[in-house]
Amino acid sequence: MEEARRAGVKKFITVGTVCSYPKFTPVPFKEENLWNGYPEETNAPYGLAKKMLLVQSQAYRQQYGFNAIYLLQVNLYGPGDNFDPKSSHVIAALIKKFHDANKKRGQEVIVWGTGKPTREFLYVGDAARGISLAAEKYNKPEPVNLGSGFEISIKDLAYLIAKLMNFKGEIIFDTSKPDGQPRRRLDTSRAEKEFGFKAETDFEKGLKKTIDWYEKTCGK
Repeated sequence: MEEARRAGVKKFITVGTVCSYPKFTPVPFKEENLWNGYPEETNAPYGLAKKMLLVQSQAYRQQYGFNAIYLLQVNLYGPGDNFDPKSSHVIAALIKKFHDANKKRGQEVIVWGTGKPTREFLYVGDAARGISLAAEKYNKPEPVNLGSGFEISIKDLAYLIAKLMNFKGEIIFDTSKPDGQPRRRLDTSRAEKEFGFKAETDFEKGLKKTIDWYEKTCGK
């Protein structure tokens, strides 16, 4: 951000993260609750580091008149996702697990945690459109949520992906692994009001596109 300011960049867009919100934020998460507590412990270092970019952007706007905006984004999914089991997020990780199990005629897939926590996911095409709209139309210091407004439990997500991938084996939840934050769903009304963004991709259709892309591109 400092190098952008020094180079005379006209506008700077930071893509933050839902992990910056406090662990027990009232659902749906509203931007004004961002500072009302400490983030979920396993995500806190990442979430706090991202949140400092909001502090920096607001300070630069005051001190230099630098037009920096800040978007809070939920987990993305879609074609081109990271499917590396060492670093992938939940949707990509599950798609790979079910694909590998089908390929090896496996009888079970292990999912981390109890399956009870809920998450919100945003299709990558919607995310790109939201960022573009904000770049074109939003010029204020307050952070803005970018999400789908849709919430699903990890258990329901696992069974939905299994159904879409025609997995017939058993799904086992490894309760020795952490669940992370109990719930995540954003209030996306500010994005719609300020720059007309609303997610359009149906979740099941988005999952199908992601699965199809993986099986054609990476899953042979």
